[in-house]
Amino acid sequence: MNRRFLSVVAGLVLGVAVQAQENPEWKTVFDKMNTEIQHNSKAYSSLKTATETIGHRLTGSENGKKAEEFAYNLLKSYGFKDVRYQPFEVESWSRGELTVKIGPDASSLQSVKSVSLAHSPVQASVQLELVDMGNGLEEDYLENPGKAAGKIAVVYLGVLPGSKPGTKSLHRSEKTALATKYGAKGIIIINTATGGILLTGTASVTGKLIPIPAVCIGKEDGMKLKEQMAAAKQIALINMTNFSGLIKARNVIATIKGKTIPQEKVVIGGHLDSWDLATGAIDNGIGSFAVIDMARTFQALKLRPARTVEFILFMGEEEGLLGSRAYVDEAIKDQSIRQLRYMLNYDMTNDPKGFSTTAEESRELFTAIGAHALAYDTSYKNSFRVGAGLHSDHQPFMLQGIPTGGGAEGKLPNNAGPCYHADCDDFKLVDEKGIKSTVRNGAMLLYGIADAKVIKAKQFSDEETKAFLLKNNLKVPLEIAGEWRWKD
Repeated sequence: MNRRFLSVVAGLVLGVAVQAQENPEWKTVFDKMNTEIQHNSKAYSSLKTATETIGHRLTGSENGKKAEEFAYNLLKSYGFKDVRYQPFEVESWSRGELTVKIGPDASSLQSVKSVSLAHSPVQASVQLELVDMGNGLEEDYLENPGKAAGKIAVVYLGVLPGSKPGTKSLHRSEKTALATKYGAKGIIIINTATGGILLTGTASVTGKLIPIPAVCIGKEDGMKLKEQMAAAKQIALINMTNFSGLIKARNVIATIKGKTIPQEKVVIGGHLDSWDLATGAIDNGIGSFAVIDMARTFQALKLRPARTVEFILFMGEEEGLLGSRAYVDEAIKDQSIRQLRYMLNYDMTNDPKGFSTTAEESRELFTAIGAHALAYDTSYKNSFRVGAGLHSDHQPFMLQGIPTGGGAEGKLPNNAGPCYHADCDDFKLVDEKGIKSTVRNGAMLLYGIADAKVIKAKQFSDEETKAFLLKNNLKVPLEIAGEWRWKD
């Protein structure tokens, strides 16, 4: 049997499988979506207005409240009648003052440019010896038992050059948890971005205060410090004050009721909040305002797929997935969790060239939708990626066995990567063409799932969820975070 014949047969089989899920009017719907978004998208202009008039969108701050109201009013202006706030009360954190000084002895300490990591103590003052703990992974501590006890650990944010092949990094919060576990009284994390850029973000795996001060310093200062530590003893003085207390925040939710299967629900979300060092244009303005514009597109075209669709702007993602946890907790409480068929998450997504998901069963459906996207963008690759990670708003849904996904194979615009969680995350980094592409491909994926004749991906049982997380090597970070609920 020749290769060409096999290819034709495979194509016919795929076509039959796709037809079982696809509705015939999709091409017409997607054509209208493309035209509407190319000519009338408001994602870029709305994000520009938000960054200029609100600034940062820190959860619990006055700016955070303004952002919630901005999103709510925007959705109302697009004609949504079913828009609501979902309030939740959480422990919030904001930075105060920080001093970091380093030197070989107390008489020769020199100030080092630094920034506090979120959920550091409300007040801390330590002056202790520094110890180089490499990548800050458990193996680094096990190789040197007791080395970090009573000292300040210095660790690299990513994986250091020269590390053994295959070394996998951990989140900054997990590295902080390990430093605490092995007795460190403080932690200094070296950023991976060059140019003296400082990174902020949470150092807590729980979203609550940590017992030790955690700070970030720039890569150049950090690598120089490692050399100094190798040559001679170094000590550091860390003085900090911060604020922590219960605050009220709100997710913003707009709903379109399903036409024929309203009891089933597809959720799409992106976190509206940002850190306070800049305006959060990339993290996560491009994701959250793309979601708002997907909602605008559905409303403008009066689209009503078979299943109910919820567009959610989450608050509190940066401080520990607070808004998405609140949503899932409420869904468990009122038992609507069983209605959720898919959760799509858009976090720093830009100009995607394919789709990602936790469910291999969605390959036919996702690539069928992607095949339509090729008609509008010849650079689109229709790639399909299956896998799982943590530390964004899909996580609480995934831990309940709900299939999650979103855009994939995109690229951040204008070399924005180093500005992640940094003071250079500004609107000038945003690319209008890229955000329009995110809106179009995301809207197509959302409609395709919500209107599919069959969604093969099922919500996992508890044991299936455990097996899935094990398969994706997520047990260790979840154990560190205290979120591994299974007894082996």
